[in-house]
Amino acid sequence: MKKFIAIVLMLTLALSFCITASAADTANAVIDTAKTASLTVYKVDSTAATDGGIDLEQYTENGIYDEAIVTELSPYALQGVEFTYLKVSAIETITTVVDGNGLVRNLYGLGTDASDMLAAIGLELADCEYSAGELSYFSIDTLSRAIDTVMASNSTIAKNALETYIKANGGTAMAETDATGKSVASELPLGLYLVVETRVPENVVSTTNPFFVSLPSTTVDGDSWNYDVCIYPKNQTGDPTLEKTLREDKEDTGKNDSSADITDGFAHTGTASIGDTVEYQIISTLPAITSAATYLTTYTYVDTLSAGLTYNEDVVIEFFKDAACTDKITTWTLDDAALKYTVTYDANANTMTIAMTEAGLAEINDSEAVYPNDTSLASGYSTCTMRITYSAELDSDAVLGDAGNDNEVELTWVRTNTTYSDTLVDCAHVYSYGIDLTKVFATAGGNLADVKFLVKNTTDDYYVIAEQNADTGIYFVTGFTAVEAEATAFVPTSDGKIIIRGVEDDTYTITEIETADGYMLLEDAVTVVITATESTNTCAVCQTALVTASATVNNVGVTMTVDGNSASAIVPLTIVNNTQPVMPETGDAGVWALCIIGGAVFAFAIILIGSKRRNKENA
Repeated sequence: MKKFIAIVLMLTLALSFCITASAADTANAVIDTAKTASLTVYKVDSTAATDGGIDLEQYTENGIYDEAIVTELSPYALQGVEFTYLKVSAIETITTVVDGNGLVRNLYGLGTDASDMLAAIGLELADCEYSAGELSYFSIDTLSRAIDTVMASNSTIAKNALETYIKANGGTAMAETDATGKSVASELPLGLYLVVETRVPENVVSTTNPFFVSLPSTTVDGDSWNYDVCIYPKNQTGDPTLEKTLREDKEDTGKNDSSADITDGFAHTGTASIGDTVEYQIISTLPAITSAATYLTTYTYVDTLSAGLTYNEDVVIEFFKDAACTDKITTWTLDDAALKYTVTYDANANTMTIAMTEAGLAEINDSEAVYPNDTSLASGYSTCTMRITYSAELDSDAVLGDAGNDNEVELTWVRTNTTYSDTLVDCAHVYSYGIDLTKVFATAGGNLADVKFLVKNTTDDYYVIAEQNADTGIYFVTGFTAVEAEATAFVPTSDGKIIIRGVEDDTYTITEIETADGYMLLEDAVTVVITATESTNTCAVCQTALVTASATVNNVGVTMTVDGNSASAIVPLTIVNNTQPVMPETGDAGVWALCIIGGAVFAFAIILIGSKRRNKENA
């Protein structure tokens, strides 16, 4: 009996629990219209998460906060993203009659003010499941399928249309996501909401597709309503690219013939003579632009030249569909009626700032030009190539040798969330060298002022033109000429020095065209070869192998000397003039000797002629 009573008590208690649970489920099955709801967003960088080995497909959106998901994705949280929400309808239970049967379902009533929203996702008010009065009622299934379909086929146009709609109709911006990727909107009236991503930081290239969310939403188990919906939307991220390269101007020497490829001959390192024009190009692959939320609001370059270079103020910008810069879209110049960019110079810092104007950014963001990717997934010049070209002249302040003349560029870009920006840096290096010629006479007494040399670049077939500093006697290269008569005649200083600064890595012949009285010119020209090769050192900015130089004089290797911070900068050589061979002196004994010798030769000739005549007569 005691066991039976105990069993009865246990069954009674269990039954009471079941009844209580049933009563709770019944209450939760009906929306409590007195409540408000909240929407929590945890924003995730899908690109970084995938690169980090996270399989994002494993997560199913169910609107429920999951601490395990938040913890695992926290290293990939995306800060600075703004969502905007707009209540578009109340939740209503509508009963209609279909084939004599009562059809009961949740529908959302939309009026004519929602026409633009519906058009953006490919629907009209007439596509509704039910209409009453001024409202057309749609199921969440119809709305969700429509938005998914349009995003798959033409997301850029649809995103832009919905971003425009939600802002124009009083949408409320949520606080931007914090360092954990989190943003919360609370105390929200119950109903159907459209949620659109409206501002992003600089590295977001593809926004989350706009979506509808019901507040509250039915729990995944279908047993109750969830008033605090939590979602984990994802963004693709990416950055533009930046590369700065240079080459000696092809018009200087005929090198770098770019008839086949306009970027031919450009590299991170190059050499030039003082007075040469150096061409620069800055190439940037624009970041992806997928909707107005990802528009660029700043795209600015700050270029810095070393002290030995001077800007020629000739900036041109081109856009191409391909990275090889062969399929051009358009060219911008400072002469355009609608100024697309500005260029400012700071002579003290030797910098140049190239900034896109509002007109330029508008064309980059929303141009109707054909770009390389699917037009349904991109906008403007998305992922196209921007090429900036300009030139500078190497001057007498140039650094000689392997320290080089560094030239850096920094790109700053900002998207719609202007609080966040990012930068890229790249650089190029131009090198120049010198020749240190010492003139020596084998014996004392030679006049150095009577000595002259011509220097010819035989690689490029031109003669060197240089100017001599009146105080130091040092020659600085200023140009070149194909005409020998126009070439500079290099004359040693009083200590026998001819120092030439600012020659590139080529082959040169140094020809002595005049020397002092009593001394012999060199039998042949001296050949100097300067060779620049990659070193084991790498640039910390552009990761390019830096350059070091070596030299030969008449095929004999010499050790280049130091100049400033450069270990290999100047080619040393010495040219010696020997005296003329000794000739008999004229006057006094010299004259008598010549007369005696001449008389003896004349007498011998007379005797020889007379002998031949007698022999002839005897015959």
